[in-house]
Amino acid sequence: MHQFCSILSLLSCLGLVQAAESASPAICATPDQAVQEQGYVPINGIGQWITIKGERCGNPVILFIHGGPGNALSPYADAIYAGWERHYTLVQWDQRGAGMTYAKQRPTEDVALTVEQMRDDGIAVARYLAQHLGQQKVILMGSSWGSILGVHMAKARPELFHAYIGTAQVVNARDNESGMYREVLALAQAANDAPTLDKLAALGAPPWTDPRNFGILRRFDRKYEGLATDAPPKHWWQPAPFYATPQALADAEAADDYSYLQFIGLHGDGMFAKVDLPALGTRFDLPVFFIMGEADLLTSPAIARKYFDSITAPAKGFTVVKRAGHDPNQAMLDAQWKVLREQVAPLLQ
Repeated sequence: MHQFCSILSLLSCLGLVQAAESASPAICATPDQAVQEQGYVPINGIGQWITIKGERCGNPVILFIHGGPGNALSPYADAIYAGWERHYTLVQWDQRGAGMTYAKQRPTEDVALTVEQMRDDGIAVARYLAQHLGQQKVILMGSSWGSILGVHMAKARPELFHAYIGTAQVVNARDNESGMYREVLALAQAANDAPTLDKLAALGAPPWTDPRNFGILRRFDRKYEGLATDAPPKHWWQPAPFYATPQALADAEAADDYSYLQFIGLHGDGMFAKVDLPALGTRFDLPVFFIMGEADLLTSPAIARKYFDSITAPAKGFTVVKRAGHDPNQAMLDAQWKVLREQVAPLLQ
């Protein structure tokens, strides 16, 4: 029996984890066949939620690696990426500890997430997709936390991916965190924003041992980014009906809380504290593209550029997007589309 639930049969098989991913048959009988699926796939011992949507099986596959790490993109993907499915097969994956995967497999707070474990999950997902969709490789797109995981995946198994596209690319925990503090402080000083300056003084410069401090700084970061960027369409952030039930919304909130603590750590010692992507080595055996918001304070374009310049890869590109910050908006989506069509597409021939 097929382990993946089609839309029509979803209600009858939700929650069931069937055969191992290695036994999954290819679903695409012809390149012109459309595909639209969502359900749990067994990945490294647990059922993980994956959605697939595309008008043509022969189109390139994009595997999105969401941020957070708890902020699953599945509820919003149809609105944000509307129209992309005509040219690409779009895959959303609710990572371990996030979204529908968290809802099915609720870890207790003492169960730690690790970058290595989630990297291996992502690699298993990519292998599953290639087999399931009859493709040799997929395009890997990661944003924010997903850019950390994406680089780890790309470095570990480059042969699985046509290219890696990093948006809001994280580089090094201390550099990015300290850079955000300095930039927010400078903006608050320039604006004579006494309330924010008082709160920043109370926080002090990172690193911190209080897990709340990162979230406090992020609120100020969003405030100043909002002044320099264009807001995304409001309908982007209305979850699709399937994900808008009271239980699903409560699970999503609980997943965010769990993943945030895993990311930051109770004493500033979570997954983020260990992030140092240059230490993985700067040679990439696949094309690499970074897309950075000009007003991004959390993942500074200057920090990303320094890392990018150190990278060797078969092909690479660096794009800075005006009126965009850390969180996605239409300008960022347009830039991603342009990179896909003008820089990545020629590499797929």
